[in-house]
This record gives sequence, structure tokens and C-alpha cells, in this order.
Amino acid sequence: MPSAVTLIRSHQLSSVAQYAYAATAPSDARLIFLAGSCPLNEDGTTAGIGDYKAQAEKAISNMRLALDAAGADLGDVISTRVLVASADQADLVTAWEVVREAFADHDVPSTLMGVTVLGYDHQLVEIEAVAAVTD
Repeated sequence: MPSAVTLIRSHQLSSVAQYAYAATAPSDARLIFLAGSCPLNEDGTTAGIGDYKAQAEKAISNMRLALDAAGADLGDVISTRVLVASADQADLVTAWEVVREAFADHDVPSTLMGVTVLGYDHQLVEIEAVAAVTD
């Protein structure tokens, strides 16, 4: 089934960004607001302690499960916010590269932020998302 999401690009904005600057969904779309996807194992422990890449991969994996439960997939995501507990830009880029690879050509509008701390012990990455589907 084709995605309800339309990615919007402007030739008046920099092409350096690795994502669309805006996205829309039709008025009959069902919006899905995902809680921040955390790098938690099924037993509640934090995966990939100390490893930004491993934590981003686990967060994407958990996001896929949440989307599936809502009747959607990564192709239905309309925007993301990637939170990385670090003041080092290289750590942010490490997490971002995992997100970029997971979304591939569906390069949704995204915000990448360094934050002081996240909610779970040893947590370094969290990814928020909104999706849209037409049923």
C-alpha cells in the first residue's frame, strides 16, 4: 500500500540537509504519535550500554515494532526527532547515520539534538516519530 506521506522539498533551502524540510498527509489520514523509541530490551534493560550506534539500532528496531502494532511501518513516518545524550557532535552523527540508513529514500523531516540526559539508566539515544496512514 502506498504511503499517505508526501515529502516536500524547497529549492530555496540548502540541499546539505539529509532529509525533506516538510511533509504532509491527507485530511483522511490516521495520525500515529509514537512515544520516544528507547534502546530497551524486552526485559527492560538498556541495550548497547556505552554504544551510540547499537542504541540507535535498538531504538529503530523498537520503533518498527511500535509502528507494526499501529498498522504502519517506517515508510509511513512523517517526521522524527532524534535525541542523543552527548555534547559531542560525532556521537550525534553516529546515531543519525543509523536513522538515515533505516529510512533510506524516505528521508522524512527530522531534528537531531544533543541533550544532557535521557530517562533510563545508561540511555544514550531516543527517537520520537509521527506517522500517517490511510485505512
